[in-house]
Amino acid sequence: MTTYDVLFRSVLARMDPERAHRLGFRAIRAGRGVARAVVTVPASPVEAMGLIFRNPLGLAAGFDKNAVGIDALAALGFGFVEIGTVTALPQPGNARPRLFRLPEDRAVVNRMGFNNDGAEALARRLAKRARRLDRRDRRASVNVRHIASRTTRPVLGINVGRSKVVPEDDEAAVLADYATSARLLAPFADYLVVNVSSPNTPGLRSLQAVDRLGPLLDEVRRTADEAARRPVPLLVKIAPDLADEDVLAIGELARDRSLEGLIATNTTISRDGLRSPPAQVEAIGAGGLSGPVLRDRSVQVTRLLRSQDPRITLISVGGISSGQDVRERLKAGATLVQAYTGFVYGGPLWPRRVLRELAG
Repeated sequence: MTTYDVLFRSVLARMDPERAHRLGFRAIRAGRGVARAVVTVPASPVEAMGLIFRNPLGLAAGFDKNAVGIDALAALGFGFVEIGTVTALPQPGNARPRLFRLPEDRAVVNRMGFNNDGAEALARRLAKRARRLDRRDRRASVNVRHIASRTTRPVLGINVGRSKVVPEDDEAAVLADYATSARLLAPFADYLVVNVSSPNTPGLRSLQAVDRLGPLLDEVRRTADEAARRPVPLLVKIAPDLADEDVLAIGELARDRSLEGLIATNTTISRDGLRSPPAQVEAIGAGGLSGPVLRDRSVQVTRLLRSQDPRITLISVGGISSGQDVRERLKAGATLVQAYTGFVYGGPLWPRRVLRELAG
């Protein structure tokens, strides 16, 4: 049992999960300099989508919704960080409580509802970060001892979704909404993710239908590349609850549209396989479930997509708890992996432990 395990059980588990997240994230940001000094992990870089990832372990969207701790999180050992989900319009998200733990399953249920500051606010924040990092790199360039500091800059993914007030059946409005986010955020993104698979925005998952997803991807691609003045790698994040034939249909669409990658998978609306008391699960209610219970389906979807296309970048997420889990995903065909719930339960030293296990 780690020190964090004791802290989690004795303190954090007794708090409202959303409040515990805020306090924990604040501590990570405050300790950024210390983390950068102490974290040394064995890492094999991964080349994908024309980018170099320091290692294959990334942090999934949802943890840093507002781009306030990218570099602090990277300092813990993550090879890449994905922020968001960001919507064109700022929105408070769903009513609280909206984040729940199932400790017996080391799982999380959330119905956050894309709470975020909006694309315009995040664009300003990311522009400020870019200026700060550029100043740091210029200073480092005159000091040979720190000439490699630029390599510590993590790959940054930006995940965008539909604003809740935009009617899901108004195709023109949906396209314009995603395009606004792409225009504002693509200049700062190493890669861009179209999220059409969260279960917490009504009607969002209907956008996974290929006849609707195709035009949406075309619009985001065009807008992003124009705004960034360069090709921006584009991915789509899909749900684990899709039937295999629908997964393959999206894979075929991705190939037809020359998408750089797919992220498999988002949270699930299923409650199958849980050990937690049914009454506890029922009392929590609706929301996306994440954690080890998602592992098998995420592996299945990863294998399915890889068998369909040997070249596309696949980011596998869902149930990553250990270095062995990462190794299994890579063997199943993943190019990279992402984690969220494993990090929540494992604490700030968890990325380093996972990468050491992976290297062992």
